[in-house]
Amino acid sequence: MHIWVDADACPKPVKEILFRVANRTETSLTLVANHFVQTPPSKFIKFKQVQSGLDAADNEIVRRMSADDLVITGDIPLADEVLDNGGHAINPRGERYSKENIKQMLNMRDFMETLRSSGMQTGGQSALNAADIQAFANQLDRFMAQQKKSQTK
Repeated sequence: MHIWVDADACPKPVKEILFRVANRTETSLTLVANHFVQTPPSKFIKFKQVQSGLDAADNEIVRRMSADDLVITGDIPLADEVLDNGGHAINPRGERYSKENIKQMLNMRDFMETLRSSGMQTGGQSALNAADIQAFANQLDRFMAQQKKSQTK
């Protein structure tokens, strides 16, 4: 298993959790972004810079990922592609995307985009807070434990 991070908009506290998990579990982690992202020295952590452009990082992740890899992203269309390719996806607020919830999330995203394009002010997500970071850490720990359990069977 490999962990891929859509790093263009990934919050720093989430990346720090991922760095610790990659080292602790000796799991390969690759951050993909169209701008430089600082990573700590580690044989488990890599950074891949892609050219600027719409969805360049997303496309690189989908191209390089394998089934059962984990992708960290807040991008719902990317999460949908990851699931279609047999991967797993978690957003930086700790919500795990699944075949059961992804279509509803895509529909809501499209609906909100339609409202915004018609001139309606929809606000946006609240700022990432300590509860979100804790939810992410907990979800990641659960996922890693499930992976470890399935590898020992």
